[in-house]
Amino acid sequence: MSFQRFRSLATPAHASSPLQADCVGLFCSRRAALANGSAIVAGGMAAAMMSSDALAATERAAEQPKLVSSDYWAVKERNGAAIRLAMYRKRLAEPTADGSGRPVLFLVHGSSISARPSFDLNVPGRGEYSLMNVFAYRGFDVWTMDHENYGRSSRTDGNSDIASGVEDLKAATQVVAHETGQSRLHLLGESSGALRAGAFAAAEPDRVGRLVLEAFTWTGRGSPTLSKRSEQLDYFRTHNMRPRDREMIRSIFTRDKAGTSDPAVADALADAELQYGQSVPTGTYLDMTANLPLVDPTKVHAPVLLIRGEHDGIATLDDLLNFFKVLPNPDRQFAIISGAAHALTMSLNRQAFWHTVHAFLTLPQPTAA
Repeated sequence: MSFQRFRSLATPAHASSPLQADCVGLFCSRRAALANGSAIVAGGMAAAMMSSDALAATERAAEQPKLVSSDYWAVKERNGAAIRLAMYRKRLAEPTADGSGRPVLFLVHGSSISARPSFDLNVPGRGEYSLMNVFAYRGFDVWTMDHENYGRSSRTDGNSDIASGVEDLKAATQVVAHETGQSRLHLLGESSGALRAGAFAAAEPDRVGRLVLEAFTWTGRGSPTLSKRSEQLDYFRTHNMRPRDREMIRSIFTRDKAGTSDPAVADALADAELQYGQSVPTGTYLDMTANLPLVDPTKVHAPVLLIRGEHDGIATLDDLLNFFKVLPNPDRQFAIISGAAHALTMSLNRQAFWHTVHAFLTLPQPTAA
């Protein structure tokens, strides 16, 4: 395993004030320039004309602490070939009061969307959608990674199944340990990313602090989503890549329950993701329709939060509860986010998700009897 750090920037959160929403760096659209021209020319007069809400939003943006963004490469090897894995990190620029390291949270993406669009999405004018920002501002050192054949990572002839994802995580967590000095980290995986995270936690129990399994599935029995997906099983077995276009990305937000997310989010997600191409690997789809279960709960010794949306069709409630019952660590929680479906992190009720996950990650250590 080797790695390279190639970029580090101190940045504020995604722009959300009326003066920033249509601007990128020093360049603004004509509409933004016209709308903000009075502020550029007249300064105080423009401020006086702004609504109190707009002024408050601008002041809040100015008061936000700085985040440091860094990019890295991890490298894994297979059959003598080096496979480069793009990694991304966000944390507060200000050091901790006592100089100690911040707790590490590693986010694991799912089957159809790479890391940055999944966890660092900017949706102008619609509020915060970057999970990296949310937890970096809450004091975590937040990392994520594009798995093999996703995002900026290497393109290979593999299908990037769950076992491959576990190897990706082994390589990436060595980079995290080197950079942070911390051998243990918290993991949050969504959908097939939860399968990757759970399988990694079972294989490397000493590396995992607390484990969040979001939109997870265990055996897949009774899942309407997986039942429909299994109709393409022969295709998944004979192809390493599958089509993934804008309409497919939109369907993620409507297949279980329409109205659980803002339609603008699906288009912003597609805009961010489709720069990497119109296809993604089949490996996780094959695993989820033909090879479940892939995570043995009796081997997952970390504290676990199992969290799902009320309308999620990826797994039945009974399937998840059966998994939950046999987890060996009594420090475990099961949560359902009301009014949400599969895409929890981008739902209208995502703040309830943030709250639940943060409470779990910061739970005080139990007192010995």
